Amino acid sequence: MLVAAALALGAPAHAEDKPVADRIADTRATLEEAGYQFSLTYIGEGFSNASGGVSNGAVYTGRLDLGTTIDLEKVMGWTGATLHANMYQIHGDGLSRSYVGNLFLVSGVESLPATRLYEFWIEQKLLGGKLSVRVGQQGSDVEFIDSQYDDIFINSALGWPGIVGTILPTGGPSPPLAVPGIRIKANLSDRITAYLALFDGSASPPQGTDDPQILNAHGLNFRVNDPPWWIGQLKYKFEIGESRLPATITGGAWYHMGSFADQRFSADGLSLADPDSSGDTRWLRRDNGIFMVYEQLLARARPDADKGVAFFMRASVSPSDRNLISTYVDGGFLFTGFSETYPDDRFGIAAIYARISDAARALDRDTQIFTGTPYPIRDYEAILEITYQHVVNPNFTMQPMFQYITHPGGGAVDPNDPTQTHRIKDSVVFGLRTILSY
Repeated sequence: MLVAAALALGAPAHAEDKPVADRIADTRATLEEAGYQFSLTYIGEGFSNASGGVSNGAVYTGRLDLGTTIDLEKVMGWTGATLHANMYQIHGDGLSRSYVGNLFLVSGVESLPATRLYEFWIEQKLLGGKLSVRVGQQGSDVEFIDSQYDDIFINSALGWPGIVGTILPTGGPSPPLAVPGIRIKANLSDRITAYLALFDGSASPPQGTDDPQILNAHGLNFRVNDPPWWIGQLKYKFEIGESRLPATITGGAWYHMGSFADQRFSADGLSLADPDSSGDTRWLRRDNGIFMVYEQLLARARPDADKGVAFFMRASVSPSDRNLISTYVDGGFLFTGFSETYPDDRFGIAAIYARISDAARALDRDTQIFTGTPYPIRDYEAILEITYQHVVNPNFTMQPMFQYITHPGGGAVDPNDPTQTHRIKDSVVFGLRTILSY
């Protein structure tokens, strides 16, 4: 009914003579004018683990993202309010899950097959737009610990930083699982923006041995009674040099009020590797982390252009005793706007480094002592990604990608090794992502 009405209101006298694509565009423009925006994005990926990892093989992964944003002021007179919702239909296998065995998934799209509600929230703008409050099921990855220059990259850790995605329950509020929460954003000045959010601390019931994506299969749990997760940050914008190159520095912290497993000791104070221990994990109260983000346009492709060579870096630390990863750094370069033929094409190169915590490393040394074998001591996982995004037309993009993964799983033992004394081998991954959007 809505589409039919839009066609009737917005179509010219001879609309039936126009190409279908133009008629759809006219309908979409009419709906947008009325306050309704709709989006459709399909990401299709084919990746191959050509060498190393747990085993060699290839996968196809796809995700259909359907979304809507409704201007409630235009639709029902609610001044400054917006409603947003989107859902995923995810299918296919995951390369990291089935073939590589690394901590940071080769692709941020990789997840268990499902049809799932992701976000469903209302945002209210106040004080002329200087203050906004968002309430409902939402992700944190778009606004927090984020850089505008990292969105080209495919590895999951270059979206939502790998340290929080690994150590928070259910990975924290990021694809494919969002959680109910309240986010406040305040523009304190033209240069300074403050963010503060309170989220439910888990997207699924206590995990046990079940994957949280199975426990919250359709994104409809709407959990509000778990220990909460707080996160806040300050973002400062400035310019550098005579060319006034834009730059931003962000600093912040998070605090989770739940309990976290000790990485080394059991409840009776003995090492978890000690045969005499109870085997029951010791639980530690609370967890926290601090982080920073720096991003800058290093050079313009042309005078006064907002494209060129850009750089970003993110770093974060968390306590060692209750987290698998204690130190995390990533960063990269983005090149865009240098081709007159393809002005929107982008080339990116980025690297990730995550240090396994001292407590987890100590547990591996304990395992060596108690088993009398050269059990591998985990140390770090590092990834290099190189990618090129070619915009075929405004609705279709092709993106070849290469990743080299050093010490998958942080240097974890190869599950296929009967002696349990060899690490998972470094992995070489090639792939192609295609993006169809409308």
